[in-house]
Amino acid sequence: MSIKLPELQFEKNALEPYISAKTLEFHYGKHHQGYIDKTNQAIKGTDMEGHDLKMIVNETSLNPDQKELFNNAAQAWNHSFFWECLKPGGGGNPSGKIAERINADLGGFDQFAENFKKAGTTQFGSGWAWLAHKDGKLSVLQSANAANPLAEGYQPLLVVDVWEHAYYLDYQNRRADFLQNFIDHLINWDFVNEQLD
Repeated sequence: MSIKLPELQFEKNALEPYISAKTLEFHYGKHHQGYIDKTNQAIKGTDMEGHDLKMIVNETSLNPDQKELFNNAAQAWNHSFFWECLKPGGGGNPSGKIAERINADLGGFDQFAENFKKAGTTQFGSGWAWLAHKDGKLSVLQSANAANPLAEGYQPLLVVDVWEHAYYLDYQNRRADFLQNFIDHLINWDFVNEQLD
């Protein structure tokens, strides 16, 4: 059983004007598909064939001999998670359990938003900014390239992609503007709340 590109839960133009249909065509249809294809090629005929992405990521994250497989599998997992974190008409202040946890652990929504944006803007080069939890406490994290918090025992709750292919067609070098729009207009807080259950 090969790993498949997940279906988007929205039309490709549904996130405009914050993420354009053209960006999604390249990001989802080319970049994400490429990571899926390379992962499937790498696991074909091995004992990892038939495993899900999360298991492959966890099993290869600390093995330098599996670096290429990890990079592609982790990028495939990260992107699949990222699409779930997006919602037309989303963003702004959360409600429910995640709002309570942000208030308790991170000093409230405004402080979270500032720290999350900073994690994304200060990630040198390519990578990701995350909201994750471990041992019952929320943290804002950043990771380079394909890395994600799974290998360090965290449960990801929210992620934003800060590789240039995620925003450059729409924002050029204005990564901070992309991150602000993600926070204000795109976060799928319903999905984030589901990750806490």
